[in-house]
Amino acid sequence: MKEVRYFFVPDAANQSELPLDEAMHALRVLRLKAGDEMFLMDGMGCYYRAQVTIAATQHCHYEILEQLPQERPWEGRVHLAIAPTKMIDRIEWLVEKATEIGVDEISFINTKFSERKLVKIPRLDKIVVSAVKQSRKAWKPQLHEIVSLKDFICEHQEGRRYIAHCYDEIPRTYLFDELREPSDSMDATVLIGPEGDFSIDEVNEAIEQGFKSVHLGTSRLRTETAGLSAIMMMQLAK
Repeated sequence: MKEVRYFFVPDAANQSELPLDEAMHALRVLRLKAGDEMFLMDGMGCYYRAQVTIAATQHCHYEILEQLPQERPWEGRVHLAIAPTKMIDRIEWLVEKATEIGVDEISFINTKFSERKLVKIPRLDKIVVSAVKQSRKAWKPQLHEIVSLKDFICEHQEGRRYIAHCYDEIPRTYLFDELREPSDSMDATVLIGPEGDFSIDEVNEAIEQGFKSVHLGTSRLRTETAGLSAIMMMQLAK
């Protein structure tokens, strides 16, 4: 059986040519030629069965044969807001695995104890696209530039909102139990702090803005592991 080939093409229905990086992979690596069949993904919930019409040096044109709308595998929006780690490869790992599991948005936040103040969204976006194709996800997660925690908690006022932290002196409930409670909204946002956790003042400020205080279980987790655990819980509770 011939391997099914998937390519990421934003707005695929209104295009007729693969983006350059996808075209180079199709032509140089897979050696596609006119008449070969492939599948396109637009990142907005639709696949397309297509056929190569022109295979030139750096150009791969196609014709759509069939539109294949996909059903969302989960309800509501899954949103992770996380302080990026000092070692960027750990955040790259998180973005890849979160995409494979299923997430709608990933935001990056700058907190009092953050050791990294900058993330390169274009590089992370390439990792997301690769993971989308590998895991056959019909929806591509959105990545947001880093903002201050204060700005984030003030701007995000809809859906269920949680802040995960390790302070025993602040009452907390188990995130998974909270997510399983009936709610008018299926949208969920979880805040995950840096290696040194949020400051107590930051936690209290988030609570004042309507975020619920939660924990992720009895184990003390690294930032990227905590982020992935939160996404798993949001998925399993839906």
